[in-house]
Amino acid sequence: MASDGAAAAHGVGLGIDIGGSGIKGAPVDLGTGAFTTDRVKIHTPHPSTPAAVARVVAEIAERIGAHAGEGAPVGVTFPGVVRGGVVGTAANVDDAWVGADAEKLCGAAAGRPVAVVNDADAAAVAEHRYGAARGVRGVVLLTTLGTGIGTALLTGGHLVPNTEFGHLEIDGHDAETRASSAAKEREGLSYEEWATERLQRYYDEVEKLLSPDLIVVGGGVSRKADKFLPRVRTRAELVPARLRNSAGIVGAALLAAERFPR
Repeated sequence: MASDGAAAAHGVGLGIDIGGSGIKGAPVDLGTGAFTTDRVKIHTPHPSTPAAVARVVAEIAERIGAHAGEGAPVGVTFPGVVRGGVVGTAANVDDAWVGADAEKLCGAAAGRPVAVVNDADAAAVAEHRYGAARGVRGVVLLTTLGTGIGTALLTGGHLVPNTEFGHLEIDGHDAETRASSAAKEREGLSYEEWATERLQRYYDEVEKLLSPDLIVVGGGVSRKADKFLPRVRTRAELVPARLRNSAGIVGAALLAAERFPR
């Protein structure tokens, strides 16, 4: 997958972000990455089965679809591995998603072409096109620090999909159980303790494996990047994400527009 937006430099795209607590969508100006209207958010149904979530995706697509024209494709992010539209893992949503063809299911419900992509991958594409990684042609690693650690890798502007570097085993532990922002809160760590003891160890290991040119740090905690990023030492430039919580929607819209050019 390319992330330079060449096939979708103009116009309006549709993006929807599936999360464990909410499903959010908005029309996106593909020239700037900005939402053209306020986003729509609906609580994730419980249980979050494929059929129930697909109905919400269809409802949001209908509500935002008029802003992109009839039959406009919609990009959908999913919290798990996605290969050829089929879900391989599911985080914070119903296990029934594993093995489901998300693209066919959501496409049938919405009555539009649908491209489904891992949520961190979509965020990385958005940051490369419009945000903190814009114009970087080397190796870019995006990490989202939240309930776990999501990762995405770009090389030469192209996405290497479905990386799971948040699950590296470090010092006998799954990395995200020690270095996520959820781990910080769960263990009552200060920003300094979290940065110097947990994040430093994580990024040391990641740099041994990948030698990225740029590391972009996203997730809700990136709003407070000044409290912890300056305490982490990396060979690569280490910067906070710019698009914050809109990145998934924006990246999904861009990828769908590239895949289904009109």
